[in-house]
Amino acid sequence: MAYDYSKLLAQAEMWLEQAQKNAWLSQQTTLAKPNSPALPNTLYDSEGARPLLVAFMGGTGVGKSSLLNRLAGQAVAQAGIVRPTSREVTLYHHQSVNLQGLPEQFPLAQIRIAGHNDASKQQLIWIDTPDFDSVESANQQLVLSWLPYIDVLVYVVSPERYRDAKAWRLLLAEGGKHAWVFAFNQWDMGQDEQYLDFRRQLHQAGFDNPLIYKTVCPNGGSGDEYAELQATLIALANQNTLKQLEHLGRQARNKDLQQQLLHFQEALGNWAAWQQLSLLWQQQWPITRKLLQQGLAWPLQQTALHYAEQAANLHNRASTEGLLWDDWAQTRFNDALDELVIAAAPLGIPTPPLKNQLGQLRPIAAQLIRQHTEIGARQALANPGNVVQRGLLKLLHVMEVLLPLAAMAWAGYQVFTGYYTSSQSHGQYLGVDFAVHSSLLIALTWLIPFFILKKCQPSLQKSALRGLNKGLSNALNQIDGEVLNALNALTLQHQQHCQQLEQLIAHCAEHQPLPTSVSDPDNPLQRMLAHQR
Repeated sequence: MAYDYSKLLAQAEMWLEQAQKNAWLSQQTTLAKPNSPALPNTLYDSEGARPLLVAFMGGTGVGKSSLLNRLAGQAVAQAGIVRPTSREVTLYHHQSVNLQGLPEQFPLAQIRIAGHNDASKQQLIWIDTPDFDSVESANQQLVLSWLPYIDVLVYVVSPERYRDAKAWRLLLAEGGKHAWVFAFNQWDMGQDEQYLDFRRQLHQAGFDNPLIYKTVCPNGGSGDEYAELQATLIALANQNTLKQLEHLGRQARNKDLQQQLLHFQEALGNWAAWQQLSLLWQQQWPITRKLLQQGLAWPLQQTALHYAEQAANLHNRASTEGLLWDDWAQTRFNDALDELVIAAAPLGIPTPPLKNQLGQLRPIAAQLIRQHTEIGARQALANPGNVVQRGLLKLLHVMEVLLPLAAMAWAGYQVFTGYYTSSQSHGQYLGVDFAVHSSLLIALTWLIPFFILKKCQPSLQKSALRGLNKGLSNALNQIDGEVLNALNALTLQHQQHCQQLEQLIAHCAEHQPLPTSVSDPDNPLQRMLAHQR
């Protein structure tokens, strides 16, 4: 199935717009389109057969207008020695040809229309175009505007001007979109070396065996091949040739669009490079992480002290923002991201989308660090110390209660038994020594756990520092994950763009079968087509 060029162009424009939106291609990237979406048959009545449109194109003073006047048998185009002479488009056609109407962008004031009744040339429309190498830019624009409507271009040169750069560049750019016939005009002043040199140029442009006719206009002369040129053009004016040319025109447009899309595909880079970029980050991040942990050691201690003071004094609510993640830390993180962007360029990876995606991560580093360190510090202060310390503290709290109770129970038992014994024997009741010793025992059973409890109380600053270190580690892990997620998201987006572009390129390559007569090497049309080298 062959896709219509206009649909392919619309899809390509939509793809380009999305690629530019995601920064895969710059806003200055454009999709070159033909000056007109029309084909030659749009100039004519759609019903019935249409004529072949032949245009004379060339530089200033090569004799385009004189050649057209000779073919027409009358002065239909302005000719002279003043340069540039041609400032308008001249149409010369049989009076039976019904033009639908010229495109709106072509000012009627710049088009001269002349008719004839020569039946042998009924299926031909001749066009004389302005001098393409003119200093007047309007002439160049007029030629470019007419090119999409042309079936056959007669490229006219002269011994003096056959190497002109401007017209030659147009030939190289438009070579594959038209059928070409070459007229080496003013041959009475030419030399065989110039003819051979011109033929070599055409071969480099893709014409293996070009049709070159030596002409002497306006009156003919020695070596003149005007009759052969006229016969060739008249022979081409048949519907079979027109269908072949229209097919080749559509195919050339699709091919031109395909070449542009291939250029876009090259600019996107390849999937393997993105995989390599992720590996580079995984190698680079541990180095940056170690540097950050070393550089944040002192700010962590200061922040831990701040949290300890805050825990000891409930009225101290000073902010910790800026105490830990300072300008130095942010700069180190930015440097790591910049190094990744720099490493992407040699891999052929477009850096703008990478910069945009990583740029979104730069401000969140401070947020993640503050969030995780605050949670870590608060959790650490809520449960200070390690498991052993917390277990010991619980045991001491129990002993602080149980030991004094046990001592008081023992003293009470001694008081009761002493009282009972003294009542039976009428001996002395408990003395002063017992009172002193029992009081000391009770005091010691309370003081000893209390003292040990105070000494074993974990440091709030150390607990906060432990929580901050844990929070910092968690934050750095999340930052690493965010960067990898960003790279993975870009890789997926890259694959989607590439897949869509590959489909468009494949559709551009899906042509209708080429008519066998065009591919036939004996077909004269083959000599009029440029081929890729």
